[in-house]
Amino acid sequence: MTEHDTLPDRPSDDAVRARIVDDLTRARRRTALLTEAVDDDDLIRQHSRLMSPLVWDLAHIGNQEELWLLRDVGGRDPLLPETVDQLYDAFQHPRADRPTLPLLDPAASRRYVTEVRGKVIDLLERTPLRGRRLTEGGFVFGMIAQHEQQHAETMLATHQLRQGDPVLHAPAPPDAPDVRLPPETLVPAGAFTMGTSAHPWALDNERPAHQVQVDAFWLDTVPVSNADYQDFIADGGYDDRRWWDPAGWHHVRTVGLSAPLFWRRDGRDWLRRRFGRTEVVPADEPVMHVCWYEADAYARWAGKRLPTESEWEKAARHDPVTNDTRQYPWGNDDATPDRANLGQDHLGPAPVGAYPAGASPLGIRQLIGDVWEWTSSDFAGYPGFAAWPYREYSEVFFGPEYKVLRGGSFAADRVACRGTFRNWDYPIRRQIFAGFRCARDSAPGEG
Repeated sequence: MTEHDTLPDRPSDDAVRARIVDDLTRARRRTALLTEAVDDDDLIRQHSRLMSPLVWDLAHIGNQEELWLLRDVGGRDPLLPETVDQLYDAFQHPRADRPTLPLLDPAASRRYVTEVRGKVIDLLERTPLRGRRLTEGGFVFGMIAQHEQQHAETMLATHQLRQGDPVLHAPAPPDAPDVRLPPETLVPAGAFTMGTSAHPWALDNERPAHQVQVDAFWLDTVPVSNADYQDFIADGGYDDRRWWDPAGWHHVRTVGLSAPLFWRRDGRDWLRRRFGRTEVVPADEPVMHVCWYEADAYARWAGKRLPTESEWEKAARHDPVTNDTRQYPWGNDDATPDRANLGQDHLGPAPVGAYPAGASPLGIRQLIGDVWEWTSSDFAGYPGFAAWPYREYSEVFFGPEYKVLRGGSFAADRVACRGTFRNWDYPIRRQIFAGFRCARDSAPGEG
């Protein structure tokens, strides 16, 4: 990929169809794992007012797939009474209210999503992938695969909030190589291409590609670790107003925050609960389940700041030697298990410094996967932004009340995570799998 945002030659339609089937199948396998790991009572129960019952997510996945693929692309009649559409419209019913709705029960939800998927695979075989914007390059099928994986990450967050014995299992992520890394890396000044106009499955908020000038800055080589964050707590960080955004200080005082979500003190140790297991907080993992205000306060305490969204993307995509702009830190090839911690292959982030094969051209580690990274930027459209194929995906969230997160997490799938992918949330949110790394301005003559 060059600074003009080009991609390798377009694959054949047969290859695109094969990829769509693979992505849809992988997403459904994960949805099944997350919804079959618990009994029906747990599926119906609301484990937190911040989250939907798992059974709502399950049928919503099928409903969106039916709306966009079977009805829009395929011209089919609804499979269920049209009142079902309103039940699973995320904008009509806040999450806190969804348990009171007459939802499909678990068995009916499973039948529904299975029937929809069977018809979708048949439809895919006879849908032209050229000539209509919605299906060009398989876009709408890729959009649905991304949607299901985004809900899988949401359902995994619900599992983390769930009380009870462990029901999910996965191997531990790889250790970090025993190599001493510099704490910071200088990202040189210059323009780069931010966003994309070329990626066939990029969502509207990633578009269009545009040139951005970025001053030289220093970026942490790895995410902030639990040990680093414990130093902030030990130094009274939660009790010192100097480090906090005024709204953040009000939130901390009102809610009574004193550590990341799921942490508790036990004598000299910090313990955490993760997917039903209580364990000592590992010092070398990226800190996680911190809100934007906590990340911002830590950065100020450390004499730094959070990176802007454009700084983060330049560090993740730009090669200062060749002036190429890549799809990922390591190049244009897809994420693989040796490059990034994605797809719920593991149930937590790897130690800081892991995945050397996924490093950026400047040697910055773990920009993709492990933990979402808060940036200092508000969520807004790029110059030339156009909402498509529907306003509610991005445009209705633009504004200073949402902060941008980048890079994905161990719970994000590769189909919904790339160097241009943008996530956003309220600055008070902590149940998401979010951490951060810090930046600072360079001195005159540096970079």
